[in-house]
Amino acid sequence: QVQLVESGGELVQAGGSLRLSCVASGHAFNDDFMGWFRQAPGKEREFVAAIRWSFRSTYYAESVEGRFTISRDNARSGVFLQMNSLRPEDTAVYYCALGYGLRNVRVATSYDYWGQGTQVTVSS
Repeated sequence: QVQLVESGGELVQAGGSLRLSCVASGHAFNDDFMGWFRQAPGKEREFVAAIRWSFRSTYYAESVEGRFTISRDNARSGVFLQMNSLRPEDTAVYYCALGYGLRNVRVATSYDYWGQGTQVTVSS
């Protein structure tokens, strides 16, 4: 049974940095991809970033390009999301997700497993 557990969310001031971690258990890297989505109160869940192992490719939402970096955590079969230059509009619950195959990594329905989420709050 695959499980995803996120951590690292907290309250931070605008301009600050955070690193989110997602640990995947019951899963081995293969033909898969992992991503981060976020959901703010009253808004739809939106794509943030994704990484596909087989292609060594990373993908970002335009709103975070240049500020956020997704990377692989080889030791714990998961991913990190390094978030720099944080803005109040980055405030949301951040979710880690895992999917397989040649699907569109920017679409939530492409993912098979989801974590419980971690709260990121950026104060102005």
